[in-house]
Amino acid sequence: MAKYVLGIDIGTTSIKVVLLDINSKTVTDSFSLPTKAYIVSDETHAKEQDSVQIITTLNECIASLPIDKLQNVSRIGVSGQMHGVVFWKAQTVLYCLPSGCDWSGGDSRHLFSPRDTSHLITWQDGRCNSDFLSTLPNPDSHLSIATGFGCATIFWPGFLSDFMVAGTIHDYLVSMLCGLESCVMTGQNAASWGYFNTATNQWNIDILKDAGFPVHLLPECVPSGCMAGQTCCEWHGVPASTPVGAALGDFQCSVYSSMTDRTDAVLNISTSAQLTYAMPLDFTPPNIPDPTSSISYVPYFDGSYLAVAASLNGGNVMATLVGMLSGWMNELEVEVSDSSLYEKLIRCALGVDSSDLRVSPTILGERHDPLSLGQVSNIHPSNLSLGHMTRAVCRGVLDNITSMMHPVFLLEAGVQRIKGSGSALSRNAVLRQEAERAFPLPVEYGQDVDSAVGVAIVFHDRM
Repeated sequence: MAKYVLGIDIGTTSIKVVLLDINSKTVTDSFSLPTKAYIVSDETHAKEQDSVQIITTLNECIASLPIDKLQNVSRIGVSGQMHGVVFWKAQTVLYCLPSGCDWSGGDSRHLFSPRDTSHLITWQDGRCNSDFLSTLPNPDSHLSIATGFGCATIFWPGFLSDFMVAGTIHDYLVSMLCGLESCVMTGQNAASWGYFNTATNQWNIDILKDAGFPVHLLPECVPSGCMAGQTCCEWHGVPASTPVGAALGDFQCSVYSSMTDRTDAVLNISTSAQLTYAMPLDFTPPNIPDPTSSISYVPYFDGSYLAVAASLNGGNVMATLVGMLSGWMNELEVEVSDSSLYEKLIRCALGVDSSDLRVSPTILGERHDPLSLGQVSNIHPSNLSLGHMTRAVCRGVLDNITSMMHPVFLLEAGVQRIKGSGSALSRNAVLRQEAERAFPLPVEYGQDVDSAVGVAIVFHDRM
């Protein structure tokens, strides 16, 4: 009987689940849905998502996989959007005692629904502006603190109420599956929260405590790639007592699915964009952060690091263009779905081989330059078509990421190939064309290169 690893990725805009055959190490089944979880807020720069809606979407995804294969899942791996934070009450985490769980369903499929949880405050949250961040203590870490990072969000007044546990949304899922009273977090996710020293694998407890931070909310840190526990109940057919890995970062898992050689660099464009390569195994990051640097060094696996240019502006820039045009058309009383409009824009841009229209796509700023804004320049009557605009936006996304990590930098590091991954890159042929023009290296695209597949492979390799 075949056995499988169930891989789950809770992304910013969608959830994907896969089944990886243990013997062949191939994906046999996959399913994905948009979460549609964003919440309209009256607060300026707030970016929150409905945790209940996220779990509801996850249940729909898991229920779409073949139950006979789910019944033969031998391990679960979970990844998700980094930096964000969700709060919950300790007494409502699932213990899986006969009367102590929010479970429902029949004999063959049980599922859970969260209760007494906060919204997910995502990595896109912009409330912690530069003035607020300047009031926070300096971290004992090589990584800077930024708005949208978990610890900065917790410092922001008004979030805590009487919550006793905090983690990323994927940490929360693992806690619920395993019935944990507290939260365990890998160094990958801890580093994305800030105030975490990757050399010692410890939180900056004293610094945070002196600043009045509620340190009881800091999760217990565990190595990336270790197990967090076992499923406390049968779940959608997955047997009880199935091992569950501690949640990993979606970025690292996407890289794991793509980087087949240490001389590869990975270009990932999904909601945001990252360009990364592996540092030498003996690399040690600097002792203090450089908040003005566009390159950071994030923990990977087994004490190694990735050099990464992490842009806030990726596929979300195209989504903003689609949303702008859709809004204009609604005002003109013309109805076109966003998905149809997206495809039409790509077709228009494929008919324009190049454009002298210039778009700087930094509509969300960048962590190393939060005050930067988007710009459109070099406008003349001949380049105002939708094809020119879409082509220029796609080129701008690549120009921006390569300005953060110049291709010469990659060559000097010994990179020999670019591996492309991410939902926006796979969906958008114009982005792929611009990626191939942006680098003096071959650009290759693989199948099954995403975070859900990556996290399944991680826990397959560590069986």
